Amino acid sequence: MSPQENTTAQPSAPSYTDGQPRNTTAQQPAPSHADAQPPRQRRSVWPFLIVGILALAFIVVVLWRILNPSPLVRTDDARVAAHYTIVSPRVSGQVAAVHIDDNEHVKTGQILVELDLRDLQTAVRNAQAALERDTARVGDVSASIVRQPSLVRQAQSMVPAAEAGLSLAGANATRYRNLATTGAGTLQNRQQAESALQQAQAELDGAKAALQAQQEQLSVLEADRVAAEAQVRSDRAALEQARLNLSYGRVVAPLDGVVGQRTVQVGDYVAPGSPLMSVVPLKDVYIEANYREVELKNVKPGQHARIHIDTYNIDLNGVVDSIAPASGATFAAIPPENATGNFTKIVQRLTVKIHLTPNQPLIKLLRVGMSVETSIDTSGSSVIKDQLLRASTEPPVTEK
Repeated sequence: MSPQENTTAQPSAPSYTDGQPRNTTAQQPAPSHADAQPPRQRRSVWPFLIVGILALAFIVVVLWRILNPSPLVRTDDARVAAHYTIVSPRVSGQVAAVHIDDNEHVKTGQILVELDLRDLQTAVRNAQAALERDTARVGDVSASIVRQPSLVRQAQSMVPAAEAGLSLAGANATRYRNLATTGAGTLQNRQQAESALQQAQAELDGAKAALQAQQEQLSVLEADRVAAEAQVRSDRAALEQARLNLSYGRVVAPLDGVVGQRTVQVGDYVAPGSPLMSVVPLKDVYIEANYREVELKNVKPGQHARIHIDTYNIDLNGVVDSIAPASGATFAAIPPENATGNFTKIVQRLTVKIHLTPNQPLIKLLRVGMSVETSIDTSGSSVIKDQLLRASTEPPVTEK
């Protein structure tokens, strides 16, 4: 390329007429709208970084819980329970008075309900009269036993008299028989003598039978006295039962507690065993916690438990007492039958009984049926190892 061509290819320098540079931008044509493009903006990586960190943390926590589970086993399927009693009358009758009201504290032996006692008092008087009558019967039989030896001696004395009469009648019969043979005596005298002999023989037999009867009557009287004495004992038992029934006419509290579910009113006619009310011993409440079977691997009696009371938002201390011998489905009215139809495995729950630690003032706030949450500390325990150790120390069982 020649120097002249290079000169023409170079752009011309701007001209200055007044000695000052001019704005050459204004002289250039403006770009069209189609040729204009927005400037690129750099996207932020922080949202993606935060989401990744959270996901990683979640995965770490899940793996930690799986590989290193917590020694605390928790459940919210728990409630406050107690062995309360249902108060029922032991005799029938009409309610004459009710001495307590709903939710009232009662003491052992306190009278709760009184029945109409007139029928029961009449039964006591009848039993007393029967006892007196049969006691007199025993005295009568005893007197007869004392008199019986005399009657025996009297009967014995009749035997020799009858024998003497028989001997005389025999002699007379022989005499009149001989006279009649020789013709010196009449036939009538002979017949009278023979009749007298038969009567004497009969009297002797009767005397001997009477003696035997009097001798055996002593055994009969002894048996009568035994029976009469047994009847007296029966009457005494009947009198005692009548007095007990009279005492049952006053229904008392069987234990200390709070009255609940009262249904009895004055004027009601109640039968034995009909429920009148319930008495709940609030000082003996405990916790029933239903844990899944897979959570009981290291739970055993004596472990510390923490009980959270939902009603008051408080925590109490407790100790594991025992584990139920069967699941709740076993004691159901209609237990499951897994041998029929299709089988679906369901994790069962077993009840863990937890006793509350004594000397906690807030225990008095608990009521039976309250919902609670429990957590049991199973640190450092292994039920399987303990059972194997116990089995190794026990003597082997021999088959019979």
